[in-house]
Amino acid sequence: MRPSGRNLSQMRPISIETGVMAHAEGSCLIRVGNTHVLCTASLEETPPRFLKGTGLGWVTAEYGMLPRATNTRNRREAAQGKQSGRTQEIQRLIGRSLRAGVDRSALGERQITIDCDVIQADGGTRCASITGGWVALRLAVNKLLKAGAITSDPIMDHVAAVSCGLYAGQAVLDLDYAEDSEAGTDGNFVLTGAGRLIEVQMSAEGATFSRDQMGQLLDLAEGGMAELVAAQKAATA
Repeated sequence: MRPSGRNLSQMRPISIETGVMAHAEGSCLIRVGNTHVLCTASLEETPPRFLKGTGLGWVTAEYGMLPRATNTRNRREAAQGKQSGRTQEIQRLIGRSLRAGVDRSALGERQITIDCDVIQADGGTRCASITGGWVALRLAVNKLLKAGAITSDPIMDHVAAVSCGLYAGQAVLDLDYAEDSEAGTDGNFVLTGAGRLIEVQMSAEGATFSRDQMGQLLDLAEGGMAELVAAQKAATA
């Protein structure tokens, strides 16, 4: 039995509320169970310096966690003068994942920055950030299309992410913190709406896993993706 009482293949409740920030070109508050992440998209009409003259746009991301997102207060990274390695790794993952679903030629020489701020953490914050970040990106691109700034849609497909792992010897979908902290194997799966893999992060947390078990986790992730994409579609309809 999972601590939450969920079935092995059951996601936590998902909700995505859009338009939560008045000044951002796109924004949403995504809730996956007790993990809540505020995602905003900010548009700049100039690309990064290394892309000037190439005709290509750029999508990047920044990630942060509020001091009381967890059960104890974490010091703000700004107060420490640098980002942690974990923060840098996560925001690079978010940026890579979202770029994989974008035709950068169609976007043109502009940059969209996705900010993901964790308000409350209960496992799966990077996955919620990617899923919500895509919604914010979609809304920002919709504004470009409506304004006639671009003529073709640069977003090629949905992008979302979900965690899976081996908990108490069983493959489970969408780990919360109680499961994540005790999982024998932990994995994050980033996929497109069509089921194409963008990135898989898996590691043994004290116990190795088999190829068959990895397949079980991927099967669970594909099932969870259907729910995430449905939530994205409902939020951006």
